[in-house]
Amino acid sequence: MGATVESLIERSKTAQKKFEFATQEQADAAARAICKVVYDNANELGRLAAQETGMGNETDKIAKCRNKSSLIWESIKHKKTVGVINRIEELHMLEVAKPVGVVAAIIPSTNPVVTPMCNAAFALKTRNSVIFAPHPRAVKCTALLVEKFQTELEKLGLPKDLVLGLEEVSIEASGKVMSLADVVVATGGPGMVKAAYSSGKPSLGVGPGNVQCIVDYDADLADAAKKIILGRSFDNGLICLGEQCAFVPAPKYEDFLEEIKKQGGYYISDPEVLDKVREGIFPGSGPISRDVVGLSAEEVGKVIGVDVSAGTKAIVVKAKATGAGDDLCREKLCPVIAIMPYDTFEEGVAMMVENLENEGKGHSIAIHSNTPEHVEYAAIQCSVSRVIVNQPSGTTGGGSPTNGFTPTTTLGCGSWGNNSFSGNFSHTNLMNITRVGYPYEESYLPDPELAWS
Repeated sequence: MGATVESLIERSKTAQKKFEFATQEQADAAARAICKVVYDNANELGRLAAQETGMGNETDKIAKCRNKSSLIWESIKHKKTVGVINRIEELHMLEVAKPVGVVAAIIPSTNPVVTPMCNAAFALKTRNSVIFAPHPRAVKCTALLVEKFQTELEKLGLPKDLVLGLEEVSIEASGKVMSLADVVVATGGPGMVKAAYSSGKPSLGVGPGNVQCIVDYDADLADAAKKIILGRSFDNGLICLGEQCAFVPAPKYEDFLEEIKKQGGYYISDPEVLDKVREGIFPGSGPISRDVVGLSAEEVGKVIGVDVSAGTKAIVVKAKATGAGDDLCREKLCPVIAIMPYDTFEEGVAMMVENLENEGKGHSIAIHSNTPEHVEYAAIQCSVSRVIVNQPSGTTGGGSPTNGFTPTTTLGCGSWGNNSFSGNFSHTNLMNITRVGYPYEESYLPDPELAWS
Protein backbone atom coordinates (compact mmCIF):
# COMPACT_ATOMS: atom_id res chain seq x y z
CA MET A 1 0.00 0.00 0.00
CA GLY A 2 1.19 3.50 -0.81
CA ALA A 3 1.27 6.41 1.57
CA THR A 4 -2.11 7.82 2.60
CA VAL A 5 -3.15 11.26 1.42
CA GLU A 6 -3.05 12.48 5.01
CA SER A 7 0.55 11.33 5.46
CA LEU A 8 1.60 12.95 2.17
CA ILE A 9 0.02 16.23 3.24
CA GLU A 10 1.82 16.08 6.58
CA ARG A 11 5.17 15.39 4.91
CA SER A 12 4.54 18.20 2.42
CA LYS A 13 3.64 20.68 5.18
CA THR A 14 6.75 19.75 7.16
CA ALA A 15 9.00 20.22 4.13
CA GLN A 16 7.36 23.54 3.24
CA LYS A 17 7.82 24.89 6.75
CA LYS A 18 11.56 24.17 6.45
CA PHE A 19 11.58 25.99 3.09
CA GLU A 20 9.34 28.88 4.13
CA PHE A 21 12.22 31.24 4.93
CA ALA A 22 14.60 30.04 2.22
CA THR A 23 16.76 32.64 0.55
CA GLN A 24 16.13 33.91 -2.95
CA GLU A 25 19.18 31.96 -4.10
CA GLN A 26 17.78 28.71 -2.66
CA ALA A 27 14.35 29.26 -4.20
CA ASP A 28 15.95 30.03 -7.56
CA ALA A 29 18.20 26.98 -7.39
CA ALA A 30 15.23 24.72 -6.67
CA ALA A 31 13.11 26.12 -9.52
CA ARG A 32 16.06 25.97 -11.93
CA ALA A 33 16.74 22.33 -11.01
CA ILE A 34 13.12 21.39 -11.77
CA CYS A 35 13.26 22.90 -15.25
CA LYS A 36 16.80 21.69 -16.00
CA VAL A 37 16.09 18.05 -15.19
CA VAL A 38 13.24 18.03 -17.73
CA TYR A 39 15.46 19.71 -20.30
CA ASP A 40 18.27 17.20 -19.69
CA ASN A 41 15.94 14.19 -19.83
CA ALA A 42 13.65 15.41 -22.62
CA ASN A 43 14.12 12.32 -24.78
CA GLU A 44 13.28 9.87 -22.01
CA LEU A 45 10.38 11.88 -20.59
CA GLY A 46 8.83 12.80 -23.94
CA ARG A 47 9.01 9.21 -25.12
CA LEU A 48 7.45 7.87 -21.90
CA ALA A 49 4.64 10.46 -22.06
CA ALA A 50 3.69 9.36 -25.58
CA GLN A 51 3.98 5.64 -24.77
CA GLU A 52 2.14 5.63 -21.45
CA THR A 53 -0.77 7.88 -22.45
CA GLY A 54 -1.04 6.56 -26.01
CA MET A 55 -1.66 10.13 -27.11
CA GLY A 56 0.31 12.75 -28.97
CA ASN A 57 3.45 12.84 -31.01
CA GLU A 58 6.70 11.66 -29.41
CA THR A 59 8.87 14.09 -31.37
CA ASP A 60 6.66 17.03 -30.42
CA LYS A 61 6.55 15.97 -26.78
CA ILE A 62 10.35 15.88 -26.67
CA ALA A 63 10.51 19.33 -28.26
CA LYS A 64 7.94 20.60 -25.76
CA CYS A 65 10.03 19.30 -22.85
CA ARG A 66 13.07 21.17 -24.13
CA ASN A 67 11.34 24.37 -25.18
CA LYS A 68 8.98 24.82 -22.24
CA SER A 69 11.63 24.05 -19.63
CA SER A 70 13.92 26.68 -21.15
CA LEU A 71 11.18 29.27 -21.62
CA ILE A 72 9.71 28.90 -18.15
CA TRP A 73 13.05 29.13 -16.38
CA GLU A 74 14.11 32.10 -18.50
CA SER A 75 10.85 33.89 -17.64
CA ILE A 76 11.18 33.48 -13.85
CA LYS A 77 14.90 33.35 -13.12
CA HIS A 78 15.35 37.08 -12.45
CA LYS A 79 12.00 37.57 -10.68
CA LYS A 80 12.15 38.44 -6.98
CA THR A 81 9.95 36.23 -4.81
CA VAL A 82 11.62 36.52 -1.38
CA GLY A 83 11.41 39.42 1.11
CA VAL A 84 10.61 42.91 -0.14
CA ILE A 85 9.77 42.52 -3.82
CA ASN A 86 8.47 46.01 -4.55
CA ARG A 87 8.96 49.51 -3.15
CA ILE A 88 6.26 51.95 -4.22
CA GLU A 89 7.84 55.26 -3.32
CA GLU A 90 4.93 57.49 -4.36
CA LEU A 91 2.56 55.56 -2.07
CA HIS A 92 5.10 55.05 0.74
CA MET A 93 4.43 51.31 0.56
CA LEU A 94 6.37 48.04 0.48
CA GLU A 95 5.27 44.67 -0.84
CA VAL A 96 6.62 41.54 0.85
CA ALA A 97 6.29 38.10 -0.78
CA LYS A 98 5.10 35.11 1.24
CA PRO A 99 4.43 31.49 0.21
CA VAL A 100 0.92 30.04 0.09
CA GLY A 101 1.84 26.63 1.54
CA VAL A 102 1.06 23.22 0.06
CA VAL A 103 -0.01 23.27 -3.60
CA ALA A 104 -2.14 20.41 -4.93
CA ALA A 105 -1.49 20.13 -8.67
CA ILE A 106 -3.96 18.14 -10.77
CA ILE A 107 -2.14 16.81 -13.83
CA PRO A 108 -3.85 16.08 -17.20
CA SER A 109 -3.10 13.03 -19.32
CA THR A 110 -2.56 15.35 -22.29
CA ASN A 111 0.52 17.00 -20.75
CA PRO A 112 1.94 14.67 -18.07
CA VAL A 113 5.52 15.99 -18.01
CA VAL A 114 5.57 19.70 -18.77
CA THR A 115 2.54 20.61 -16.64
CA PRO A 116 3.96 19.14 -13.41
CA MET A 117 7.33 20.71 -14.24
CA CYS A 118 5.66 24.09 -14.64
CA ASN A 119 3.62 23.71 -11.44
CA ALA A 120 6.66 22.60 -9.43
CA ALA A 121 8.95 25.32 -10.77
CA PHE A 122 6.42 28.04 -9.90
CA ALA A 123 5.73 26.49 -6.49
CA LEU A 124 9.39 26.21 -5.49
CA LYS A 125 10.26 29.63 -6.88
CA THR A 126 7.77 31.02 -4.36
CA ARG A 127 8.85 28.71 -1.47
CA ASN A 128 5.86 26.37 -1.52
CA SER A 129 5.67 22.59 -1.67
CA VAL A 130 3.68 20.65 -4.25
CA ILE A 131 1.81 17.35 -4.43
CA PHE A 132 0.91 15.97 -7.86
CA ALA A 133 -2.36 14.16 -8.48
CA PRO A 134 -1.69 12.42 -11.81
CA HIS A 135 -4.17 11.16 -14.36
CA PRO A 136 -4.54 7.34 -14.27
CA ARG A 137 -3.05 7.21 -17.79
CA ALA A 138 0.14 8.98 -16.68
CA VAL A 139 1.08 7.43 -13.32
CA LYS A 140 4.53 6.26 -14.48
CA CYS A 141 5.37 9.72 -15.85
CA THR A 142 4.50 11.37 -12.54
CA ALA A 143 6.39 8.79 -10.46
CA LEU A 144 9.52 9.20 -12.59
CA LEU A 145 9.31 12.99 -12.41
CA VAL A 146 8.91 12.96 -8.63
CA GLU A 147 11.95 10.70 -8.35
CA LYS A 148 14.07 12.95 -10.57
CA PHE A 149 12.87 16.16 -8.90
CA GLN A 150 13.57 14.78 -5.42
CA THR A 151 17.08 13.71 -6.43
CA GLU A 152 17.87 17.24 -7.58
CA LEU A 153 16.43 18.79 -4.40
CA GLU A 154 18.56 16.53 -2.23
CA LYS A 155 21.65 17.58 -4.17
CA LEU A 156 20.82 21.16 -3.16
CA GLY A 157 20.42 20.20 0.48
CA LEU A 158 16.68 20.89 0.37
CA PRO A 159 13.86 18.64 1.68
CA LYS A 160 12.95 16.11 -1.00
CA ASP A 161 9.35 16.11 0.22
CA LEU A 162 8.91 19.56 -1.31
CA VAL A 163 7.77 17.51 -4.32
CA LEU A 164 5.49 14.53 -3.80
CA GLY A 165 2.96 12.57 -5.86
CA LEU A 166 -0.11 10.53 -5.01
CA GLU A 167 0.82 6.88 -4.84
CA GLU A 168 -2.74 5.52 -4.94
CA VAL A 169 -4.37 7.30 -7.88
CA SER A 170 -8.14 7.71 -7.80
CA ILE A 171 -10.82 10.38 -8.03
CA GLU A 172 -11.32 10.07 -4.28
CA ALA A 173 -7.61 10.53 -3.53
CA SER A 174 -7.42 13.55 -5.84
CA GLY A 175 -10.45 15.04 -4.11
CA LYS A 176 -8.93 14.51 -0.69
CA VAL A 177 -5.56 16.04 -1.54
CA MET A 178 -7.36 19.08 -2.94
CA SER A 179 -9.41 19.49 0.24
CA LEU A 180 -6.34 19.19 2.50
CA ALA A 181 -3.87 21.36 0.54
CA ASP A 182 -3.65 25.13 0.86
CA VAL A 183 -4.10 25.98 -2.84
CA VAL A 184 -5.24 23.90 -5.83
CA VAL A 185 -3.97 24.22 -9.40
CA ALA A 186 -6.26 22.16 -11.63
CA THR A 187 -5.25 21.53 -15.22
CA GLY A 188 -7.57 18.98 -16.78
CA GLY A 189 -11.11 18.24 -17.85
CA PRO A 190 -14.19 20.22 -16.77
CA GLY A 191 -15.14 17.59 -14.16
CA MET A 192 -11.83 17.80 -12.34
CA VAL A 193 -11.74 21.60 -12.54
CA LYS A 194 -15.26 21.76 -11.09
CA ALA A 195 -14.15 19.43 -8.28
CA ALA A 196 -11.23 21.76 -7.57
CA TYR A 197 -13.55 24.73 -7.22
CA SER A 198 -15.75 22.64 -4.93
CA SER A 199 -12.84 21.56 -2.71
CA GLY A 200 -13.24 24.41 -0.26
CA LYS A 201 -9.73 25.65 -1.01
CA PRO A 202 -8.55 28.54 -3.22
CA SER A 203 -8.37 27.05 -6.70
CA LEU A 204 -6.83 28.02 -10.00
CA GLY A 205 -8.62 26.03 -12.67
CA VAL A 206 -8.76 26.28 -16.44
CA GLY A 207 -11.60 26.31 -18.94
CA PRO A 208 -12.09 24.27 -22.10
CA GLY A 209 -10.39 25.43 -25.27
CA ASN A 210 -11.97 25.94 -28.67
CA VAL A 211 -9.64 28.40 -30.37
CA GLN A 212 -11.25 30.30 -33.22
CA CYS A 213 -9.02 31.68 -35.96
CA ILE A 214 -9.71 34.34 -38.58
CA VAL A 215 -7.70 35.15 -41.69
CA ASP A 216 -8.11 38.78 -42.74
CA TYR A 217 -8.39 40.01 -46.32
CA ASP A 218 -4.88 41.47 -46.18
CA ALA A 219 -3.20 38.41 -44.67
CA ASP A 220 -0.50 36.41 -46.46
CA LEU A 221 -2.46 33.26 -47.26
CA ALA A 222 0.57 31.00 -47.53
CA ASP A 223 1.99 32.21 -44.22
CA ALA A 224 -1.37 31.94 -42.46
CA ALA A 225 -1.98 28.41 -43.78
CA LYS A 226 1.47 27.26 -42.67
CA LYS A 227 1.01 28.62 -39.15
CA ILE A 228 -2.54 27.33 -38.78
CA ILE A 229 -1.59 23.77 -39.78
CA LEU A 230 1.45 23.90 -37.49
CA GLY A 231 -0.66 25.01 -34.54
CA ARG A 232 -3.41 22.49 -35.24
CA SER A 233 -1.17 19.47 -35.79
CA PHE A 234 1.40 19.97 -32.99
CA ASP A 235 1.39 16.98 -30.61
CA ASN A 236 -1.42 15.47 -32.67
CA GLY A 237 -3.80 18.27 -31.77
CA LEU A 238 -3.78 17.72 -27.99
CA ILE A 239 -2.89 21.32 -27.14
CA CYS A 240 -5.90 23.32 -25.88
CA LEU A 241 -4.46 26.31 -27.77
CA GLY A 242 -4.60 24.52 -31.11
CA GLU A 243 -6.69 26.21 -33.81
CA GLN A 244 -10.13 24.55 -34.07
CA CYS A 245 -11.97 26.61 -36.71
CA ALA A 246 -10.61 28.99 -39.34
CA PHE A 247 -12.69 31.70 -41.02
CA VAL A 248 -11.47 32.89 -44.40
CA PRO A 249 -12.60 35.64 -46.83
CA ALA A 250 -15.06 34.10 -49.30
CA PRO A 251 -13.26 35.47 -52.40
CA LYS A 252 -10.01 33.88 -51.18
CA TYR A 253 -11.48 30.63 -49.91
CA GLU A 254 -10.30 28.39 -52.77
CA ASP A 255 -6.84 29.98 -52.83
CA PHE A 256 -6.54 29.43 -49.10
CA LEU A 257 -7.52 25.78 -49.50
CA GLU A 258 -4.71 25.30 -51.99
CA GLU A 259 -2.23 26.73 -49.48
CA ILE A 260 -3.67 24.49 -46.74
CA LYS A 261 -3.18 21.44 -48.96
CA LYS A 262 0.45 22.43 -49.61
CA GLN A 263 1.00 22.41 -45.84
CA GLY A 264 -0.34 18.88 -45.39
CA GLY A 265 -4.04 19.60 -44.94
CA TYR A 266 -6.45 16.95 -46.27
CA TYR A 267 -9.67 18.72 -47.28
CA ILE A 268 -13.07 17.03 -46.99
CA SER A 269 -16.23 18.66 -48.33
CA ASP A 270 -18.39 15.67 -49.32
CA PRO A 271 -21.50 15.79 -47.06
CA GLU A 272 -21.61 12.01 -46.53
CA VAL A 273 -17.95 11.85 -45.54
CA LEU A 274 -18.38 14.89 -43.29
CA ASP A 275 -21.23 13.09 -41.51
CA LYS A 276 -18.89 10.17 -40.92
CA VAL A 277 -16.25 12.53 -39.49
CA ARG A 278 -18.81 14.16 -37.17
CA GLU A 279 -20.12 10.88 -35.88
CA GLY A 280 -16.63 9.42 -35.53
CA ILE A 281 -15.36 12.32 -33.42
CA PHE A 282 -18.56 13.16 -31.54
CA PRO A 283 -20.70 10.00 -31.41
CA GLY A 284 -24.35 10.93 -31.10
CA SER A 285 -23.34 14.60 -30.76
CA GLY A 286 -22.03 13.74 -27.30
CA PRO A 287 -18.55 14.09 -25.78
CA ILE A 288 -15.51 13.59 -28.00
CA SER A 289 -14.65 9.94 -28.64
CA ARG A 290 -11.69 8.85 -26.56
CA ASP A 291 -10.68 6.63 -29.46
CA VAL A 292 -9.50 9.61 -31.53
CA VAL A 293 -7.95 11.88 -28.87
CA GLY A 294 -4.29 12.55 -29.53
CA LEU A 295 -4.03 10.38 -32.65
CA SER A 296 -2.33 11.46 -35.86
CA ALA A 297 -4.48 12.52 -38.81
CA GLU A 298 -3.94 9.18 -40.54
CA GLU A 299 -4.81 7.25 -37.37
CA VAL A 300 -7.96 9.32 -36.87
CA GLY A 301 -8.99 8.45 -40.43
CA LYS A 302 -8.56 4.74 -39.77
CA VAL A 303 -10.59 4.87 -36.55
CA ILE A 304 -13.53 6.76 -38.07
CA GLY A 305 -13.44 4.92 -41.39
CA VAL A 306 -12.32 7.76 -43.65
CA ASP A 307 -9.49 7.42 -46.16
CA VAL A 308 -6.80 9.99 -45.34
CA SER A 309 -3.75 10.46 -47.51
CA ALA A 310 -0.38 9.38 -46.16
CA GLY A 311 1.62 12.28 -44.75
CA THR A 312 -1.47 14.30 -43.85
CA LYS A 313 -0.82 16.70 -40.97
CA ALA A 314 -4.41 17.76 -40.38
CA ILE A 315 -7.87 16.83 -41.62
CA VAL A 316 -9.61 19.98 -42.87
CA VAL A 317 -13.41 19.90 -42.94
CA LYS A 318 -15.98 22.37 -44.23
CA ALA A 319 -18.44 23.11 -41.43
CA LYS A 320 -22.07 23.60 -42.43
CA ALA A 321 -23.00 26.05 -39.65
CA THR A 322 -21.56 27.84 -36.65
CA GLY A 323 -22.16 27.34 -32.93
CA ALA A 324 -24.48 24.50 -32.01
CA GLY A 325 -25.32 24.06 -35.69
CA ASP A 326 -22.35 21.77 -36.32
CA ASP A 327 -20.33 19.58 -33.94
CA LEU A 328 -17.31 20.19 -36.16
CA CYS A 329 -17.15 23.70 -34.65
CA ARG A 330 -16.44 22.24 -31.19
CA GLU A 331 -13.04 21.49 -29.61
CA LYS A 332 -11.44 18.49 -31.31
CA LEU A 333 -8.46 17.03 -29.42
CA CYS A 334 -7.00 15.56 -32.59
CA PRO A 335 -5.64 17.17 -35.79
CA VAL A 336 -9.00 18.08 -37.32
CA ILE A 337 -9.88 21.71 -38.16
CA ALA A 338 -13.10 23.21 -39.51
CA ILE A 339 -13.02 25.97 -42.10
CA MET A 340 -15.69 28.40 -43.27
CA PRO A 341 -15.88 31.43 -45.60
CA TYR A 342 -17.06 34.89 -44.56
CA ASP A 343 -17.97 38.03 -46.51
CA THR A 344 -17.08 40.95 -44.25
CA PHE A 345 -14.50 40.87 -41.47
CA GLU A 346 -17.22 41.80 -38.97
CA GLU A 347 -19.26 38.80 -40.12
CA GLY A 348 -16.25 36.53 -39.64
CA VAL A 349 -15.74 37.79 -36.09
CA ALA A 350 -19.45 37.28 -35.36
CA MET A 351 -19.06 33.66 -36.48
CA MET A 352 -16.16 33.21 -34.08
CA VAL A 353 -18.25 34.68 -31.27
CA GLU A 354 -21.08 32.25 -32.01
CA ASN A 355 -18.71 29.30 -31.79
CA LEU A 356 -17.20 30.59 -28.55
CA GLU A 357 -20.64 31.08 -27.01
CA ASN A 358 -21.32 27.41 -27.72
CA GLU A 359 -17.94 26.17 -26.42
CA GLY A 360 -14.60 27.63 -25.37
CA LYS A 361 -15.63 31.10 -24.22
CA GLY A 362 -12.82 32.79 -22.29
CA HIS A 363 -9.91 30.86 -23.77
CA SER A 364 -8.25 32.25 -26.92
CA ILE A 365 -8.59 33.35 -30.52
CA ALA A 366 -6.01 33.69 -33.28
CA ILE A 367 -5.99 36.33 -35.99
CA HIS A 368 -3.89 36.67 -39.13
CA SER A 369 -4.08 40.32 -40.15
CA ASN A 370 -2.02 43.38 -40.98
CA THR A 371 -4.76 45.78 -39.90
CA PRO A 372 -4.39 46.79 -36.23
CA GLU A 373 -7.96 48.10 -36.15
CA HIS A 374 -9.23 44.64 -37.11
CA VAL A 375 -7.09 42.97 -34.45
CA GLU A 376 -8.49 45.34 -31.83
CA TYR A 377 -12.04 44.86 -33.11
CA ALA A 378 -11.73 41.07 -32.72
CA ALA A 379 -10.19 41.49 -29.26
CA ILE A 380 -13.09 43.71 -28.17
CA GLN A 381 -15.82 41.50 -29.62
CA CYS A 382 -14.54 38.10 -28.44
CA SER A 383 -14.75 37.17 -24.74
CA VAL A 384 -11.31 35.56 -24.51
CA SER A 385 -8.19 35.86 -22.38
CA ARG A 386 -5.67 35.70 -25.24
CA VAL A 387 -5.55 37.04 -28.81
CA ILE A 388 -2.64 35.52 -30.73
CA VAL A 389 -1.70 37.62 -33.76
CA ASN A 390 0.09 36.29 -36.87
CA GLN A 391 1.43 33.24 -35.03
CA PRO A 392 0.51 29.55 -34.69
CA SER A 393 -1.77 29.66 -31.67
CA GLY A 394 -1.13 26.03 -30.70
CA THR A 395 2.57 26.61 -30.10
CA THR A 396 2.78 30.25 -28.98
CA GLY A 397 -0.24 31.24 -26.86
CA GLY A 398 1.30 29.56 -23.82
CA GLY A 399 4.40 31.74 -24.10
CA SER A 400 6.98 31.86 -26.85
CA PRO A 401 10.17 33.69 -27.90
CA THR A 402 7.92 35.33 -30.52
CA ASN A 403 5.60 37.11 -28.07
CA GLY A 404 5.08 38.49 -24.56
CA PHE A 405 2.66 35.87 -23.22
CA THR A 406 3.87 34.41 -19.91
CA PRO A 407 5.37 30.95 -20.54
CA THR A 408 3.10 28.43 -18.84
CA THR A 409 1.11 25.23 -19.27
CA THR A 410 -2.00 26.39 -17.44
CA LEU A 411 -4.31 28.89 -19.12
CA GLY A 412 -6.98 30.73 -17.19
CA CYS A 413 -10.21 31.66 -18.96
CA GLY A 414 -11.67 34.18 -16.53
CA SER A 415 -15.28 34.26 -15.43
CA TRP A 416 -16.29 33.42 -19.03
CA GLY A 417 -14.81 29.94 -18.56
CA ASN A 418 -15.88 29.66 -14.90
CA ASN A 419 -12.30 30.29 -13.81
CA SER A 420 -10.95 32.39 -10.94
CA PHE A 421 -8.37 34.10 -13.16
CA SER A 422 -7.85 35.11 -16.77
CA GLY A 423 -4.45 34.95 -18.39
CA ASN A 424 -1.43 32.68 -18.20
CA PHE A 425 -0.79 31.03 -14.83
CA SER A 426 2.57 32.01 -13.34
CA HIS A 427 4.57 32.02 -10.11
CA THR A 428 2.77 35.21 -9.04
CA ASN A 429 -0.42 33.15 -8.61
CA LEU A 430 1.32 31.20 -5.83
CA MET A 431 2.41 34.15 -3.67
CA ASN A 432 0.71 35.91 -0.80
CA ILE A 433 1.63 39.58 -0.53
CA THR A 434 2.04 41.51 2.72
CA ARG A 435 1.67 45.25 2.11
CA VAL A 436 3.38 47.75 4.39
CA GLY A 437 2.00 51.30 4.45
CA TYR A 438 3.90 54.30 5.86
CA PRO A 439 2.17 57.64 6.46
CA TYR A 440 2.43 60.44 3.93
CA GLU A 441 4.38 63.56 4.95
CA GLU A 442 1.10 65.45 4.72
CA SER A 443 -2.37 64.06 5.26
CA TYR A 444 -4.52 63.96 2.17
CA LEU A 445 -8.21 64.72 2.01
CA PRO A 446 -9.84 65.53 -1.31
CA ASP A 447 -11.55 68.88 -1.66
CA PRO A 448 -15.24 67.95 -1.96
CA GLU A 449 -15.70 70.62 -4.58
CA LEU A 450 -12.98 69.04 -6.72
CA ALA A 451 -13.78 65.40 -5.89
CA TRP A 452 -17.36 65.56 -7.12
CA SER A 453 -17.02 68.06 -9.92
